[in-house]
Amino acid sequence: MPSILRGFAALFVSMLLLSAVPVRAADPPKFTVEQLDQMLAPIALFPDALLAQVLMATTYPKDVADAVDWALANRSLEGDAAVKAVQDKPWDPSVQSLVAFPQVLAMLGEKPDWVRDLGDAFLGQPNDVMDSVQFLRAKAKEAGNLGTNEQQIIAIEPAPPPPQTIVVTAPPPPTQIITIAPANPQVVFVPIYNPVYVFGPWWHPLFPPFFFPPPPRWGFVWNPVGAAIWWGVGIGISNALWGDVHWGRRDVTINVNRWNNINVNNRITSNDRNVNWNHNPGNRRGVPYRDSVTRDRVLQNIGGGREDYRGRLDQRAQARAALADRVGAENLDRDALRNIDRSQIPQLPAAGSDGTLRDRAAAIDRGQVQDRAASVDRSQVRERAAEVDRSQLRDRAAEVDRGQARERAANVDRSQVRDRAADVDRSQVRERAASIDRSQVQERAAGVDRSQARDRVASIDRNQVENRAAQINRDNALRGADDGRRTRQQADRGNTSLAAQRQAAGGRQVDAGAAAQRLRNR
Repeated sequence: MPSILRGFAALFVSMLLLSAVPVRAADPPKFTVEQLDQMLAPIALFPDALLAQVLMATTYPKDVADAVDWALANRSLEGDAAVKAVQDKPWDPSVQSLVAFPQVLAMLGEKPDWVRDLGDAFLGQPNDVMDSVQFLRAKAKEAGNLGTNEQQIIAIEPAPPPPQTIVVTAPPPPTQIITIAPANPQVVFVPIYNPVYVFGPWWHPLFPPFFFPPPPRWGFVWNPVGAAIWWGVGIGISNALWGDVHWGRRDVTINVNRWNNINVNNRITSNDRNVNWNHNPGNRRGVPYRDSVTRDRVLQNIGGGREDYRGRLDQRAQARAALADRVGAENLDRDALRNIDRSQIPQLPAAGSDGTLRDRAAAIDRGQVQDRAASVDRSQVRERAAEVDRSQLRDRAAEVDRGQARERAANVDRSQVRDRAADVDRSQVRERAASIDRSQVQERAAGVDRSQARDRVASIDRNQVENRAAQINRDNALRGADDGRRTRQQADRGNTSLAAQRQAAGGRQVDAGAAAQRLRNR
């Protein structure tokens, strides 16, 4: 029986836990062509290497926000010197690399939602992102605003063969590949432009392009008049620009030598000159992924290929990323967890342990139980038992037709009684008995007016009782044998007599007033 109760309790708890789990909403639809063109317009004309590192960094939006704050507070640093200054930061190296280009971080700091959407698009739809970049570059070239100059070199290559499977609703793949590289590999110019002018009349009126001019608080001096693109001041770099785009595969890569020269604490062990970039869920910092497909693919990619990128990845990254996607990033924020008052967290027993009952039993004040037991007035119990008229009990017992009682007892199905007794949950009986408030029983017993009980018993005319008993025909029991009602009444009387005898023998309390009332009722 206890095992059955425990089973029901476990089932009930499981149902509560299942009902408390929030239902996960369906994955949002993919970004449309209009949305991709809108969000990629501000960075589509960046040099390929810088574009690659920006796309990598946007997959870690929390790191980007921290890097923006750092760069704003350290505006005097740029280039390799700035990257080396943040080597102790827990940011992803792609984010660390962007501190070399304050203009880029100033742009990313203006709209955090855009940063997160850009990263989600790059993780979930990398091919569509690369196709959108090529489409925008082609539009800028058609408008006469993209060409080789002192700041950059523009090259045009034939596009790879289109895939055999073509989605009907998708735009046609680009027919040519436009690449952008710094004119001087050691000096990088970040182009600042208004997409409405650079790409010509915008073709998505419901999705106008984003535009983030340099914020005044950063101290940049720029002049948007006279040219479609403002170049600003070139930034000298040696190894801060280590990314690149492989347009044939439409993915991004890493130059191992440059990476290792600047990221001394996160070296890549590889004999290849370039390696593929892989997203690191461990640096996501609890930000959930936009859809379950991307999440599962990213977590599945954690393995041997990951060591080409960063060495051995912390095994907790996979569990943390999956948990963050289920319960929400806010529940995994370390700063919030540090503020929790741990003393207020209840200490639960280990799963499967039975220490709870032992702890509760140990918490019982045995001394208090002994004091309450000692407070019972045993002499009072003996006096009340002595007041019971035993002769009256004998007379009532003599009236019981023992033969009839034996016949009814013989008819009792003893196996059925044993089964019902076996079904009794003894532990439950003990718990109910233990829950009886003995002090309350004692108070009620003490409230009985003994003198009144004695007076009522003394007022009984015993001679009259004996005469009435003598006049009763003892054969009445046999006469009423065919009467089921009378038979049940006689059996009930016998049970009452037996119960009274047990109470007298055991020293239990007897309500004298009730006994006298029963005599009067006869």
